[in-house]
Amino acid sequence: MSYQVLARKWRPRSFREMVGQTHVLKALINALDNQRLHHAYLFTGTRGVGKTTIARILAKCLNCETGISSTPCGQCSVCREIDEGRFVDLIEVDAASRTKVEDTRELLDNVQYAPSRGRYKVYLIDEVHMLSTHSFNALLKTLEEPPPHVKFLLATTDPQKLPVTILSRCLQFSLKNMPPERVVEHLTHVLGAENVPFETDALWLLGRAADGSMRDAMSLTDQAIAFGEGKVLAADVRAMLGTLDHGQVYGVLHALLQGDARALLEAVRHLAEQGPDWNGVLSEMLNVLHRVAIAQVLPDAVDNGQGDRERVLALAEALPGEDVQFYYQMGLIGRRDLPLAPDPRSGFEMVLLRMLAFRPADAEGTPRVQLKDPGISQATADPRSNPVAGAAPLAPTAIPAPQPVVVDRVPASAPAVSAPIVAPVAEPAPAAVEASVAQVEALPVAEPVAPAPVVEPVAEPEPEPEPSSPEIVEAPAEVVDLPWEEPVAVAESPVVASEPEPAPAVEPEAPVAEVPVAQSLPDAEADDDEPPPGDYDDYCASDADGMAYLDDFASAEEPAAEPDVMPAAQPATGLAAEWLDLFPRLGLSGMTGNIGANCTLVSVEDDVWRLHLDPAQSALFNATQQRRLNDALNQHLGRTLKLEVEVRRPEQETPAQAAARKRAARQQQAVDAIASDPLVLKMIELFGAQVRADTIEPLDR
Repeated sequence: MSYQVLARKWRPRSFREMVGQTHVLKALINALDNQRLHHAYLFTGTRGVGKTTIARILAKCLNCETGISSTPCGQCSVCREIDEGRFVDLIEVDAASRTKVEDTRELLDNVQYAPSRGRYKVYLIDEVHMLSTHSFNALLKTLEEPPPHVKFLLATTDPQKLPVTILSRCLQFSLKNMPPERVVEHLTHVLGAENVPFETDALWLLGRAADGSMRDAMSLTDQAIAFGEGKVLAADVRAMLGTLDHGQVYGVLHALLQGDARALLEAVRHLAEQGPDWNGVLSEMLNVLHRVAIAQVLPDAVDNGQGDRERVLALAEALPGEDVQFYYQMGLIGRRDLPLAPDPRSGFEMVLLRMLAFRPADAEGTPRVQLKDPGISQATADPRSNPVAGAAPLAPTAIPAPQPVVVDRVPASAPAVSAPIVAPVAEPAPAAVEASVAQVEALPVAEPVAPAPVVEPVAEPEPEPEPSSPEIVEAPAEVVDLPWEEPVAVAESPVVASEPEPAPAVEPEAPVAEVPVAQSLPDAEADDDEPPPGDYDDYCASDADGMAYLDDFASAEEPAAEPDVMPAAQPATGLAAEWLDLFPRLGLSGMTGNIGANCTLVSVEDDVWRLHLDPAQSALFNATQQRRLNDALNQHLGRTLKLEVEVRRPEQETPAQAAARKRAARQQQAVDAIASDPLVLKMIELFGAQVRADTIEPLDR
């Protein structure tokens, strides 16, 4: 008698012999026992999971001579003929070879005839998704309302290709893949019955190689028996499959755990002797690390799908969690970069060396690599350390790794105006700041005690200083006290000692109290009541001509926050009022437009026009700007004029001041409108709401 392969010899002949697929068997057994039979069944799943086997057992249950039940006798002629594949009323159709509509019509022509020997005529159509569209259409009506003596059993590995009209006419059962544990369990039973010696590790290799298919596992077992001369040994199966020794992966991980570079490279050398796929080796390492991470979170969730559950649990206890995550991420990046390496082995070695070199140094049991001490303290490397600046923003960039002491790292050249930013850092421990001050002052290098860059912004104002009242001289000392800490700014900082010399120059009519608040550095013209360059934008926008001539200048010169513009001494009348009306029509922009907006017309004598320019806006005034202003005036009036511009404070309102006045009026109207709005008042009354004045803007802004 010829040899019969294990896949056919051990094909189940009843539901009790089936391995797995409990969810499908339960439904079929209950339907058979309760006589609730459908006329069409569809079995789906990957290859080798039991679709055809279940269909044949179901046909046996329907036609057994003992009656319809979930347990056919297996001894009657019908059961034996079905097992031998020669039962006349079981028509097995290979849809892959009979795809044409003519084949389907020929099949359906015989449906109307009663079965010859059995109780039902069973049509088993395998790989039904291979039928053509016309074949499906021809099958629809018969599949929906077949004769009472006909049952359709359909099997496919790709149910997505079936029309929904076919799926809706069948009871669909999805068969699952076989897990390696179930495969190993079944192979153990089969090899024990066949009296074939085997090793458990070899069966695990076969179970993983089967990839969920019991038929593939049985076929590989046949091959392993032949390869091993009647024995199934792990070394033979590994050589036959060309797979990696799983123990060597653990050897690599153990070398990483110990931090032993020599053992790590030795493990790689042993791997290289087998000529493995290095990308596959990394994949195996990632699989193990994944299971180790699961074991650290939930040990009971670790399966024994690869027969190494104990090893995984041991690694989970030995490896810190951060090391596992780091190795996994490094392995993923290494797989991506492996094709770029000069050769796969060197790329794999570099991945392992990176894992070894950059592993978390604070993990328990991890060998720490002592970095070489540069021998220079960050506190004494720069003798110009400034205790006033404390922990200025320069500290993070100067020292990459955060250190517990931050006070002594900032050079003395850091501007004193940055101290308010770091004041909250030094606030909890003023004693530490004073200690740092004493430490820095004790250094042998004394030159940088009063560095020029710190005094320079305070002692060198741009305009010429004018005499000021004693109250103004005292104001800068109050300004210094506001942002700085008391023990640092007043008592220790060399900046305060040099401040009384350059008194800030302010015009007498400006309010004394507002000068130090507006700016901390002295400015001879800080209190000038004239608008910034961009103030005339609103004036132009509200003009009847609608001429917005300062767009490009406003985007380039307008400051982020506009200071308040003081009104002019007198409202514009006469020639000044004519200039307010004439200027928007000149079409000026940029710096020239800004200069014209801060002028006022004081006299017209024949063809000579004389203007007064606000001194606060005279920094950008030159002969070129005067020429451009004169040309624009000539072009608008159509005649030649001579324009004389004198830098002198205007006595009447300029276009810029008029724009500021109108803007202030619109803002006040908007505030009044919000304050009197009934809805706002109701919200304040009901919910205790508060109106943020800084968010109110006029609609025509």
